[in-house]
Amino acid sequence: MPKFSGFIFLLIFLLCYSFSEANTVDSLVLKRHVYRLTHTKKARNYSHPEALEEASLYIRTQLDSMGLKWRKQHYYADSVLYHNVVVTYGDTSLPRLVIGAHYDVCMDLPGADDNASGVAGLLELARLLNHENPGLKNCIEMVFYTLEEPPYFRTEKMGSYIHAADLAQRKVEVSGMISLEMIGFYSEKKGSQNYPVSLMKLFYPSKGNFIAVVGKKGMKRMAKKFKKGIRKNAEIGSEMLIAPAKLQGVDFSDHLNYWLFGFKAIMITDSAFLRNKNYHRKTDTYLTLNYGKMSEVVNGIFHTLKKNF
Repeated sequence: MPKFSGFIFLLIFLLCYSFSEANTVDSLVLKRHVYRLTHTKKARNYSHPEALEEASLYIRTQLDSMGLKWRKQHYYADSVLYHNVVVTYGDTSLPRLVIGAHYDVCMDLPGADDNASGVAGLLELARLLNHENPGLKNCIEMVFYTLEEPPYFRTEKMGSYIHAADLAQRKVEVSGMISLEMIGFYSEKKGSQNYPVSLMKLFYPSKGNFIAVVGKKGMKRMAKKFKKGIRKNAEIGSEMLIAPAKLQGVDFSDHLNYWLFGFKAIMITDSAFLRNKNYHRKTDTYLTLNYGKMSEVVNGIFHTLKKNF
């Protein structure tokens, strides 16, 4: 009897441990995703559609392994066919909450922080949602965008513009959009964090060891939920900035296209060039990122989704 009881206890422990591990963001998995995305045969930019397809195939393969259904959202840019990868999770009759990250890069660069980090984070969110299956009040639409970077930035050929325009045309009820834009670079060095206005240094940290939640007027309520949610559920600092779109950096990602169609949208970011000196350089490699802090960011976002959306 004691041996049998011991076996039952061990079985329960292993099951609980397995469940706990499956519901924890894995920093090694994040690193693997970033490594793979930064090692395509050619740079994953607009001039190498085959490299974009290689990156997209990796994303789709990961989604397949999770048992998630995806679809390609095709469109042409200068007579070349490109696509977003779209995953819809939950009841499609509910309001749509879009979470997106672009998988292309600027020029012939590795693009680890910009933006393999965001893609890796979105893949982990997809895994956690699928495994835990929380009862959410929104339908979550996860989108892996193409063509965020120049020369298509701020044009109607951005993947996020195509997606936002489609939602608007179909009159889909959208509760909000979250752009995961560079979430992997952190520094404990004093003075490592810069700001678009020097006066901001009086109110925000001097160390680049936090994640920022950024939005414009009208987005404060949504942004505040994520700032508080990350602070409460993750071991990383979180700061919020609500500012005019014209302030440098505020609209520097895919969320800007959702604003164009009247949707609420925010960006979650490490602040890009205001912190990361590797921004749009060959030194933006997988070795420069902090995967422990990345995992905390994803964990904080996931718990915020469960509680508020």
